[in-house]
Amino acid sequence: MSEWYLDFVDLNHKPSKDDLICLFRIEPATGFSMKEAAGRVASESSAGTWTDLYKLPERIKKIMAVAFEIKGNYVKIAYPIDLWEKGNAPQLLSGIAGNIFGMKAIENLRLVDVSLPKVYLKSFKGPKYGIKGIRKILKVNKRPVTGAVPKPKIGYSAEEHAKIAFETWMGGFDLVKDDENLTSTSFNTFEKRIKLMAKLRDKTEKLTGERKSALLNITGETKEMIRKSELLHDLGWEFAMIDVVTAGTAAVQTLRNVCGDLGLAIHAHRAMHAAFDRNHNHGITMYFLGKIMRMIGMDQIHVGTVVGKLVGSRQEVSNVANMIKASEVKQSKEMLEQGWHNTKPMFPVSSGGIHPGLIPKIMEILGNDCVLLVSGGIHGHPKGTRQGAKAAMQAIEAAMNRISLSEYSKSHKELKLALEKWGYSTPK
Repeated sequence: MSEWYLDFVDLNHKPSKDDLICLFRIEPATGFSMKEAAGRVASESSAGTWTDLYKLPERIKKIMAVAFEIKGNYVKIAYPIDLWEKGNAPQLLSGIAGNIFGMKAIENLRLVDVSLPKVYLKSFKGPKYGIKGIRKILKVNKRPVTGAVPKPKIGYSAEEHAKIAFETWMGGFDLVKDDENLTSTSFNTFEKRIKLMAKLRDKTEKLTGERKSALLNITGETKEMIRKSELLHDLGWEFAMIDVVTAGTAAVQTLRNVCGDLGLAIHAHRAMHAAFDRNHNHGITMYFLGKIMRMIGMDQIHVGTVVGKLVGSRQEVSNVANMIKASEVKQSKEMLEQGWHNTKPMFPVSSGGIHPGLIPKIMEILGNDCVLLVSGGIHGHPKGTRQGAKAAMQAIEAAMNRISLSEYSKSHKELKLALEKWGYSTPK
């Protein structure tokens, strides 16, 4: 059997500043050493194959990926920049997250992080608006941005959906959001929903003097997403929502271009992410997903709640949220150094099982630069959606003023009722 795989390992190698660096966690299959497994990952993801070849051009040696550091199960691999077509996210994934996950020599493989060199990063647009731009759109200066999905997530007619949106906005929330599986149905078409909501948005803004908007789900075939984004623009909406994993990076890149031209910010829902990031021994991390979506140019992305109904430890959620907001990330065991240069920061979105009693804890973890999606936690309020939204806004006020919820609820009846129903419990 050929030993060419070992040519892709050099523990004395010094990466170039323009190399793309990947951090993998590798568990070799029985009978393979860590060095052999690392060589196979580097080979299969760059310029290798399973046997030595009769003749090769000199160029091949210059573009071979090199596993240059092995510490326990963690392996760093350097990829020369010439391997990559700039501005092509699908090609990047086809290399560093492609065939390598199916190799027999690997029992488990986890793509932990990727350090993107400046020369590669600048070939992508990054977020159009980012945190400051979205705050300017919504005229929200300091507190978290708030939003809610009409619950249940699918089943309402367009009229019913719009009425719940009105109550949500009137309770003080900034945004109403479609959920991941609501696009256009027989009982709630996209076109009718966005038109009815636009009328009630305008009405709410006149009544409250506040900016109101919505995160409207255009996920679908790429040309259909383009058509729907144009409809949103024509009705004065500021946001489009895309299920970025199910749509795929190619479609997401196309829509970043289209929405950018239309002046729309993009809200990235991470539906399906746990299919590849929940198992800590295999797959791809949420951290990496967040990173490539910032690179491509989403303005917001779901990162988890820690205290809500979805998986994700405090450390994991904090790492993702901090990375998508930071201008620079320092290296640690499971994070590579990353300079973001001129790429704008993203808004981390916290969602899934949130109610007023949990809001201060989430703000403690994520800070004020986050989007809080409190859905069932307002619609399930004993007095209805509008009072539920008020209760959530009161919880935010209490947290920002460093007043306990129990104390604040003494003079705020909506919050008091929410705490009586849910307390500080964590949904399962």
